[in-house]
Amino acid sequence: MYPGAIARQSPDRLAVVMAGTGIGITYAELDARSNQLAHHLRAQGLARGDHFSIFMENCIEFVEGCAAGERSGLYYTCINSYLTAGELAYILNNSMSRVLVTTAAKFEVARAALPECQRITECVVVGGAGEVTQVGECKVRGYEETLRDYPSAPVADESLGGAMLYSSGTTGRPKGVLRPMPDQPPEQAHPLSLFLAKLWRAEDGMRYLSPAPLYHAAPVANVGVAIRAGGTVVVMERFEAEDYLRLVERYRITHTQLVPTMFSRMLKLPLAMRHAYDLSSLKIAVHAAAPCPVPVKEQMIQWWGPIIHEYYGATEGLGFTACDSQEWLAHKGTVGRVLLGDMHILDAAMQPVPKGEPGQIWFKPANVFEYFNDPERTKAAFSPDGVLTTVGDVGYVEDGFLYLTDRASFMIISGGVNIYPQETENLLITHPKVGDAAVFGIPDDDLGEQVKAVVEPLAGVQFGPALERELMDFCHANLARHKCPKSIDFTEQLPRLPTGKLYKTKLREPYWAGRGSRIV
Repeated sequence: MYPGAIARQSPDRLAVVMAGTGIGITYAELDARSNQLAHHLRAQGLARGDHFSIFMENCIEFVEGCAAGERSGLYYTCINSYLTAGELAYILNNSMSRVLVTTAAKFEVARAALPECQRITECVVVGGAGEVTQVGECKVRGYEETLRDYPSAPVADESLGGAMLYSSGTTGRPKGVLRPMPDQPPEQAHPLSLFLAKLWRAEDGMRYLSPAPLYHAAPVANVGVAIRAGGTVVVMERFEAEDYLRLVERYRITHTQLVPTMFSRMLKLPLAMRHAYDLSSLKIAVHAAAPCPVPVKEQMIQWWGPIIHEYYGATEGLGFTACDSQEWLAHKGTVGRVLLGDMHILDAAMQPVPKGEPGQIWFKPANVFEYFNDPERTKAAFSPDGVLTTVGDVGYVEDGFLYLTDRASFMIISGGVNIYPQETENLLITHPKVGDAAVFGIPDDDLGEQVKAVVEPLAGVQFGPALERELMDFCHANLARHKCPKSIDFTEQLPRLPTGKLYKTKLREPYWAGRGSRIV
């Protein structure tokens, strides 16, 4: 997300504009302000390879924060803005962040988390924190007053930085995905950024519409690609179906990335409303992050034309598959051909499965990665010989195209958001009326999947709607909204194996009966 080159060539060009307010920032302003923040981070003692975190709703300052990290050799962690204080504190501590940049809207959550985060020496707040100047040992400063203290020229030791975003595993605790940063000046983009720019034809003057939360890997990466290309990025504060179409017409959007839930919601608009907007400027519409039902994608291609591209990857950057509309129409349901990494479909004995048969998807990774400060979970992600790695997805290959059939570890993908059920299970089991609990995804026509809990009450506890409401309220009081069950069923005994492992497949399968794919 480096603006320096375009700031020198076209300083008055609009770099970022917020869709709701129309407030924008030029390349010259983005360059200057990200330099000022980079100077401040240096003043706090952060050197190349150190970490800071961004905890914000979508806003221009989010982009400034990423740009500051990318031009100063720092790792920046973009944190889900809907997390609770406890969840935020875990990531701040685990990432070894030393500075937190947040907003007035998120400050109360941050304020509750900071006493548990001894490494955070300063919290910088967009919009200010009122009269608060200290939380424990952590200094609190307003964002604008902080920037005013520093020059707008680059720091003397500029180098390429990058994001350290969080994934998760079967334990449910998030894992920081650390990739080595090339030792090069920020003018030189990361190889993956160059790959994406070429694949999706990023170009000078492009107009990119970002409808998703910027804390996700794909939105922040693609905004960075657009900024480096000299595009104008239009950021939606939140996605609304008709508003999205209006923005495409207003700003003559050329490039965008969505998730299938957004497709579904736009397709549910009245036909007259869908066709009231001129979408002819669109050249590239990319989607990923969640399974897209075949009928939904068919309708989108019929409506928008063959401009829709799909890809499959992971935060870890193990490998990458992609397909354009023509390839998808010839291989409906595919997530594409391998473009990065060396893919293998293997059985439980690490042997290749017959052609067309499902197996676990392994890659000889295209990128080096590790789970930050977690050698055990890093080792567990690799094959015994350390050559191949997996995130646990299951799929098969036909005619060179990959198809997904399941999500190992039963990660839930709801509206493009990854949800890890173990964390919700761990909370439910602490309720005084719960003996055991299982959480998994079930079909949702709008979101792809929704969170379902099945609870084994303690002996003698009456179960029904009253207990369901009590447990759902308990979850909402302790977890981010998207992690909470949408509904709860009850059973006398959950199916656990003698080893203690929960036989979750047995619970999950009735909800997915009649579907060829447990994803779609």
